[in-house]
Amino acid sequence: MKRLPERERHIIDMRFFEGKTQTEVAQEIHISQAQVSRLEKNALRSMKSYLS
Repeated sequence: MKRLPERERHIIDMRFFEGKTQTEVAQEIHISQAQVSRLEKNALRSMKSYLS
């Protein structure tokens, strides 16, 4: 996770460690739910590639 950009790291933290929904994350950091979904997907893809 340290290799992720700060914004993506924050989203992953809220989603998977705090158990928040994409909508809750979006409201908290003032972006759309679709943007949260896209950033989360990118972060997960990046983490997967680091592990491969």
